[in-house]
Amino acid sequence: MKIEEIEREIIEEFELFENNWEGKYEHLIELGKSLPLIDAKYKTEDKLIKGCQSRVWLHSELKNGKVIYTADSDAIITKGLVALIVRVLADHTPDEIIDAKMDFIDKIGLKEHLSPTRANGLVSMIKQMKMDALAFKTRG
Repeated sequence: MKIEEIEREIIEEFELFENNWEGKYEHLIELGKSLPLIDAKYKTEDKLIKGCQSRVWLHSELKNGKVIYTADSDAIITKGLVALIVRVLADHTPDEIIDAKMDFIDKIGLKEHLSPTRANGLVSMIKQMKMDALAFKTRG
């Protein structure tokens, strides 16, 4: 599935909750529970995403030309946020990830309903995932 199709799917999911932010947060928490967990050996300081108030570990690797992400967080909402981003970007080529606009975040109204620290953390997660994709691209 293309990144834009996944984003559209997420927008439709969040539209079901309309202005019910409690429902949207519960949905995020559920997404966090479905996140493929990072191997314990990658829960190290160098895998922590800088700029997140909560601890968020992200591991990425390139398999068959596609970037595979695994992640975890010690905070349930943040874990849901990283699960959402992993769902969109994982299993795509570095070029697709680098070019992803990620404007679904604005369309579901996520940034405006997050605390400034969580919103900054979300930006940091996306930035790190795109930087990892860029690193895979430049390595060839």
